[in-house]
Amino acid sequence: MTSLDTWLAELLVMPPAQLRSAWRDTFKTPAPDIGPDLLRRAVANRIQERMHGGLTGATKREIERLRKRVERTGKAGHMHAISLKTGTRLVRSWKGKSYHVLVCDTGFEFEGRHFASLSHIAREITGAHWSGPRFFGLKKRSGYKPQATANG
Repeated sequence: MTSLDTWLAELLVMPPAQLRSAWRDTFKTPAPDIGPDLLRRAVANRIQERMHGGLTGATKREIERLRKRVERTGKAGHMHAISLKTGTRLVRSWKGKSYHVLVCDTGFEFEGRHFASLSHIAREITGAHWSGPRFFGLKKRSGYKPQATANG
């Protein structure tokens, strides 16, 4: 059994007073007024983060984005969001030249520079406003097509 496994097993049987002490030792703040189960889970999570690493910056940003959406709309599900993994390379040919974009944890890298969005890169390449995801083939045009009228 590793020291992490031992510590997690000990947390399972700790009485509430000892859990509050473990909280203080772990978080360096007094324990909040929550039940032992939540104290146990929070301490266990923090210890595992320290041993194995926490969430990536991209994951934290996604959680924050979803939190704001829940506040605004009451729903958390993805609304046609495009999810690209860090390290993905996007390639687009434009006017006979091939362009490469690297997906980073904090945006995109193009020609040695950092960009916050694909739309900024598409504008850099074309000189015109484009939807970055559409320019790089990640989104298709909407299915809306105006219907012809009898008059015209």
